[in-house]
Amino acid sequence: MFSKDIGIDLGTANVLIYVKGQGIVLNEPSVVAIDSETKRPLAVGHEAREMLGRTPGKVKAIRPMKDGVIADFEITEIMLNYFIKKVNGRNFFSRPRILICCPSNITQVEKNAIKEAAERTGAKKVFLEEEPKVAAVGAGMDISKPSGNMVIDIGGGTTDVAILSLGGIVTSASIKVAGNIFDSDIMKYIKDKYKLLIGDRTSEEIKMTIGTVFQGSKKDKMEVRGRDLVTGLPHTITVCSEEIEEALRESVYLIIHTAKSVLEQTPPELSADIIDKGIVITGGGALMDGFDTLLAHELKVPVFIAESPLTCVAEGTGVLLDNIHLIDK
Repeated sequence: MFSKDIGIDLGTANVLIYVKGQGIVLNEPSVVAIDSETKRPLAVGHEAREMLGRTPGKVKAIRPMKDGVIADFEITEIMLNYFIKKVNGRNFFSRPRILICCPSNITQVEKNAIKEAAERTGAKKVFLEEEPKVAAVGAGMDISKPSGNMVIDIGGGTTDVAILSLGGIVTSASIKVAGNIFDSDIMKYIKDKYKLLIGDRTSEEIKMTIGTVFQGSKKDKMEVRGRDLVTGLPHTITVCSEEIEEALRESVYLIIHTAKSVLEQTPPELSADIIDKGIVITGGGALMDGFDTLLAHELKVPVFIAESPLTCVAEGTGVLLDNIHLIDK
């Protein structure tokens, strides 16, 4: 009875941990700061994120997850170990069963890497589930019936689009265009237009504060500080929402194009259901101003934002842990 079941949303930007019976107990950035000489971890999560782009030579702040998959195996293991210890998942009585979410179209090798990293933290058994499916469950969709549900999960590293029916994925696509790409688009745009260099954290702040993806839906301005490429000195400029929309346009249309291609491959009966029910968007990207309006406009289907888009996947793992006998085949 002492065994704890743990659900992990192992994201490119954040790691969320759900413990059965307790709910979401941890939500921290997936960043690890290490000493590059001794390879010793110095900080994990919030503390390490504060160090991004601000570290002295021998300290490196690393994001071990890239595009929803493990880019640095050792560091991911350190991070998982730290987080599981922090939520006390490894108590003296037992080794927990762990359910981890991964993007829908990753290779078997990538799946094995995620599984292995979790097993080495001392899990009794590791289950893998596809992210869009878990996100749909977490958003409160009933995917067990024979009717079509569509979910678009816009995370940090990947955007997953899936049509679900009878508890499984009918058609899906996963592209490596999501929150992180939006950040680099903003950095590139400001560098090209204003000859100003800004860091990851500044571009993320711009995206969250004045970013929009729907033309004319937001008219905010913001002061941005960075390094002038011409003089090499610190410099401040003012950017507005319209410019951010322009910076993100290309990437956003890649997501729309992916959603269209998934809809094109969908059996007609399920398409009819989706017109009735609409599409649910989850993930951090769902919080971008105007995303729902733009998708509804382009796909000609009603679009809804999940109630808590950032925690949908973690909450979905909670529901699946309660029905673990269905996964544990």
